[in-house]
Amino acid sequence: MANQTVLIFDDDDDLLTIFSFLFEDMGWQVFTHPTCDDVLERTRETKPDLILMDNWIPTIGGIAATQLLKADEELKAIPVIYISANNDVKALSARAGADAFVAKPFDFDELGALAKKLVNKTGV
Repeated sequence: MANQTVLIFDDDDDLLTIFSFLFEDMGWQVFTHPTCDDVLERTRETKPDLILMDNWIPTIGGIAATQLLKADEELKAIPVIYISANNDVKALSARAGADAFVAKPFDFDELGALAKKLVNKTGV
């Protein structure tokens, strides 16, 4: 069985390291980007099974980047987990059109279980 692939958009190096470790530990292939510029191109290149999107990410921000993905016929089925330390993460996630959200600080097991659930739901 081919490994699952996750594409992570976050400008926090420490978090990228933590996310990478978590997903690699689950046997996933990990791609990371510190900005959401070229979000559509980067997503087409990596063809991920899942996307993690930070709220405060240069330059257009997580909401706009997620909306671009969800407006694209080819990419809209890829589940997006929205990530933010903002108290309104649920509302921000809904506005972005994300499939799920995780508040920072997050629980590793919770994030791992959510990732698996979303990917399995899409039948990838």
